[in-house]
Amino acid sequence: LQIFDAFKPRLHDSNSKVNQVALEALHKMIPLLKDNLSPVINMLIPAIVDNNLNSKNPGIYAAATNVIQALCQHVDTSLLLQPFCTKAQFLSGKAKQDLTEKLA
Repeated sequence: LQIFDAFKPRLHDSNSKVNQVALEALHKMIPLLKDNLSPVINMLIPAIVDNNLNSKNPGIYAAATNVIQALCQHVDTSLLLQPFCTKAQFLSGKAKQDLTEKLA
């Protein structure tokens, strides 16, 4: 938890390169941690989705999409259902469409 408390702000960093590298690092961590991410999943999903899925930066958008895909592949989907539904309700644009497709 302490590691992810420190890591989460990098997912919102105003420097796009830092933000993108944080997303890419998370993408590499997910297959290793799998369901051990359950204590932090409710913290991570908003951090991943809020700014990154609607980013105009193609690198950040691609990295965020890859992270969401990795979560769907490696984490128990029952852990993802509630946070995805909650975020999908309040998103707009491409992020809402992407998350709704993952929910379906």
